[in-house]
Amino acid sequence: MADITVTAAKVAPCFEKFGKCEIYSHVAGVTITAGQAVYIDVTTGLLALADADLGGAGGQACQFRGIALTGGGAGQAIDVLMHGCIYGFTLAGNYDSLVYLSNTAGALADAASGTNSVIVGRVYPLSDRIASTGYPNKVLFIDVPMAAANFSG
Repeated sequence: MADITVTAAKVAPCFEKFGKCEIYSHVAGVTITAGQAVYIDVTTGLLALADADLGGAGGQACQFRGIALTGGGAGQAIDVLMHGCIYGFTLAGNYDSLVYLSNTAGALADAASGTNSVIVGRVYPLSDRIASTGYPNKVLFIDVPMAAANFSG
């Protein structure tokens, strides 16, 4: 299992102009960087960094609720992608492979790790091609299931 590299300056939603994304603003409870996985703290209603380890926040840290599109400090508004495709990640996995929450707070991984297996999305192929290989470019597709917990532990 390896954490997936994210370039915060390149984090952006795909297909937003076509209405294919769900983006919501929340208030940060901690410092958050664009591209980090977040959850909503049940006691404060503020965003915090999600991880697959049940050790923090009474076990709720593994409740993935989206990817931060913007960054900021505690008390600042953060835009969060909860459904759709997102640029900015170096996705080495095969097309359609699963992407997981990492044990590292705010990070994603290419395989399940830690206390829980938290699936956050899939590697999704775009219609444009990589010149050197001819294969489609890859983005991350996420879909947060808001009506249920999204981990198996």
